[in-house]
Amino acid sequence: MPVPTTGPDPSRPGTFQTGPFDSNSFNPGRPNDAAALMQYDANKRSALVAYLLWFFLGTFGAHRFYAGRIASGVVQLLVTLVSMLLTFVLIGYAGLFLVGLWVLVDALLIPGMIRSYNNRLIASLGRQH
Repeated sequence: MPVPTTGPDPSRPGTFQTGPFDSNSFNPGRPNDAAALMQYDANKRSALVAYLLWFFLGTFGAHRFYAGRIASGVVQLLVTLVSMLLTFVLIGYAGLFLVGLWVLVDALLIPGMIRSYNNRLIASLGRQH
């Protein structure tokens, strides 16, 4: 029975043998972790940017679009625009009030939305590689 060795593995160039069950050796089929990390860093979302969008364009749902919540961002945008158009008959103020409440609640939800977006990004990068 061969004795487990450590050091360079002469049977596989570019690998380092750490024992009989070497799982840390170079494998050409292994995903390129550096490329995936670079893609993640380039595409991840920031809670700070989301809060800035929330503060300046919150009623239009910009922070929701940024966090990947496209459907709810479109709903928030449409409710805001329709409510603004209907303010001349006073019914629009009710819609603006509801959107205002929604935006205030979103201030508490932004960290979770950003975390969820970044986790989905990680999962999609894991499937690609």
